[in-house]
Amino acid sequence: MNESAPKDILRLYLQNARDALLWKLDGLSEYDIRRPLTPTGTNLLGLVKHVASVELGYLGDTFGRPSGEALPWVAEGAEANADMWATAEESREQIVGLYRRAWAHADATLDALELDTVGRVPWWPAGRDDVTLLHAVVRVTGDTHRHTGHADILRELIDGAVGMNQGNTSIPPGDAAYWAGHRERLERAALEAGKKHGG
Repeated sequence: MNESAPKDILRLYLQNARDALLWKLDGLSEYDIRRPLTPTGTNLLGLVKHVASVELGYLGDTFGRPSGEALPWVAEGAEANADMWATAEESREQIVGLYRRAWAHADATLDALELDTVGRVPWWPAGRDDVTLLHAVVRVTGDTHRHTGHADILRELIDGAVGMNQGNTSIPPGDAAYWAGHRERLERAALEAGKKHGG
């Protein structure tokens, strides 16, 4: 890889986010990868399903390169948020496989087209639907990193696992007692600030 080449840099950051997101599923049960952990239902496997759909749309259909993948959860008339959770019939292997195929399709688009190639986003308003490949890749990369951050928090809530990947927790070392003390210190500071600053 030539890290001075713009496409290589873009691909590096997108792939880092893809890998980190899938790593968040490792070692978890079917229940844990699907369980909603926020009031709006955010869950790990749903995040993977969503970003797979995003890649196929922005880095496929937008540039006249349909993948042929059936995505009924984003079709016209689909239930709201259907792309953000997996049904009991949709297996982990099915969703992860879809995501990996989305990577390959998106990467093929990046290889085939110049970064200044203009596409049309089918779900954007007419007249404001033009986008360059560069814009689309940056948008998808940003979205994937955002959802990987969501997944990091969900995974920590499930079993305490944190980090960017298996070899990089990206936090200082500490045992359970250290983190309990740290959290308590932050809670005290928050309460104190609330009293001091009126809220």
